Amino acid sequence: MDEATDETFDGLDWYARDLADARFERCVFREVDLTEARSRGAVFESCTFANCRFNASEHHASAFVGCEFRRTSFFSATLDGCKLTGSEFVDCVFRPLTVKGGQWSSVLLRGADLNNLNLSGLRLNDADLSEANLTKAKLRDCDLSFALLRGTVLKEADLRGATLNAVDLRSAVLDGTQLDLAGAVTLAESYGAVVDTA
Repeated sequence: MDEATDETFDGLDWYARDLADARFERCVFREVDLTEARSRGAVFESCTFANCRFNASEHHASAFVGCEFRRTSFFSATLDGCKLTGSEFVDCVFRPLTVKGGQWSSVLLRGADLNNLNLSGLRLNDADLSEANLTKAKLRDCDLSFALLRGTVLKEADLRGATLNAVDLRSAVLDGTQLDLAGAVTLAESYGAVVDTA
């Protein structure tokens, strides 16, 4: 089992590496090629990834907690039931990306290009999605409680079934956005309307 603490990995070829049950804490990965790597139950805590490639990799029930990703590619990767709590993504490539549920609370995805992605069922509470492009994204049944949507583009996005507690939709860009009744009430109330459901 791969295990390391406070180590730096620079310019390594980890193509198709099996990272099952791996544990890395406060490690730095620079220009590491993780294309087609596989993990199940792996834990990366407070790690930094710079100019890395997760292309076509698959991760199941793995955790990337409090990590920082910069200029890292997730092209055609799969994140199945993964925990990304408190992680930050800067100038990363996410499309295409397969996401199957998971815990993404408090992630920082400012300005990320997430258009057309299916993020249904994700826990995105307290996430910072400011200026992110979520055009035509599927956010059905997501928990977006307390998420920051300042300037977030939600054109033709599907928010049906999403939890929108304490979300200010006025600061988002809405055009053809799909909302269910609860979402429509939230939007109306954010503009000062008093909704009478009697």
